Amino acid sequence: MDSTFVSNTPTGERKGGMRLLSRVRPRSITILFVPVLCALWLLAGCRSAPPTANTGRRIVMETTGYCPCGKCCGWKRNWYGRAVYAYGPNKGRPKKIGVCADGTKARFGVIAADTRYYPFGTRMYVPGYGYGVVHDRGAAIRGPRRIDLFFSRHSQAQQWGRRRVTVVVLPRN
Repeated sequence: MDSTFVSNTPTGERKGGMRLLSRVRPRSITILFVPVLCALWLLAGCRSAPPTANTGRRIVMETTGYCPCGKCCGWKRNWYGRAVYAYGPNKGRPKKIGVCADGTKARFGVIAADTRYYPFGTRMYVPGYGYGVVHDRGAAIRGPRRIDLFFSRHSQAQQWGRRRVTVVVLPRN
């Protein structure tokens, strides 16, 4: 037989009642394996591992959930159908729905805090919610022990309600 191994194992091709295994060359495996490894390395990127909840300072905070609805954010529709502030010093003025105080789009992971204590970009870990970043502020959020957590639906914000949890404030890079 020419350049094949004969085996009675279940792998390989049948030829005359015997199974034939083709010769595997290490060079062909290397040619296939190296590009796959390079692609995985490029997809992984060069970032360092994200900080864990063990690396920051722990603070017991009062957290509440909020969403972009009018009940949570204090807006209503005027007779033109446009969103306006429902109360406060800006009552009747146009309101941008779903836009944070720093101009980013509100999404899961956005935290509203008092920016005198936690400037925009401060990262936090909230047990039961996950990691979040301060992008917003609110009228009722005053002091270092009070934050709001963004949820996409009102029912989720209500389900979170008001909780006292130990929040980990992660160090800035």
